[in-house]
Amino acid sequence: MAHIARKRFGQHFLHDRFAIDAIVDAIAPNEHDALVEIGPGLGAMTFPLLERCRQLTVIELDRDLAARLRRRPELTVIEADVLNVDFDALAAAAGQPLRVVGNLPYNISTPILFHLLPTASRVIDQHFMLQKEVVERMAAAPGSKTYGRLSVMLQWRYDIDSVLDVEPESFDPPPQVRSAIVRMVPLPARTDIDPVLLGELVTVAFSQRRKVLRNTLGRWLEDRRYGGAFDLQRRAEEVPVTDYLALASAVGAP
Repeated sequence: MAHIARKRFGQHFLHDRFAIDAIVDAIAPNEHDALVEIGPGLGAMTFPLLERCRQLTVIELDRDLAARLRRRPELTVIEADVLNVDFDALAAAAGQPLRVVGNLPYNISTPILFHLLPTASRVIDQHFMLQKEVVERMAAAPGSKTYGRLSVMLQWRYDIDSVLDVEPESFDPPPQVRSAIVRMVPLPARTDIDPVLLGELVTVAFSQRRKVLRNTLGRWLEDRRYGGAFDLQRRAEEVPVTDYLALASAVGAP
């Protein structure tokens, strides 16, 4: 019986063979990888990945699709909301860093990306299908209209590249937006950065992006009695990631 895409799960099933092959080639899995796939759906990427690797864990919320996937004994199937999955525990169970892939539900893609942030040190890389607009925001450079909180909060932990575009016709049903594959390679962890403090700082900075930072971040710094140097005459989108990190490190210093 054919599976009908469920809107509440944000399901759009990839079916274009050329697109699938290009994505799997971009991931370039090998038999020694500990691969985790988020949202395998009907297995469009799952089964080509299985041809190249030994360990493949899939996380699927839809119980009907999870039941189908369990018919393949090579798969470890976790039937759960990915936002409730402990990726540190998965890496520990695998005994090695993870490679995480997936066609993420576009309606919760940002929460998933933030859920994975604390596990970055236990990941080799991540390849995700996302709305093209989101990928552009993730990889945006300072000074561009798409550079914002998402850009800073991901770029401080990952090197981010847009690998290839995928057209709506490659899916069933076709989404209303264009899609892209993003590659995220974790950067070395910085012990001088408190992620919670950085997140608060960046959120305040971009809360009124048309204003100079003196009117937003300036007050936040005053409340913390920060007396160090930082150019508050800039707008939030003009500040490089490195400057935000330097400020977070200085504010959080004992």
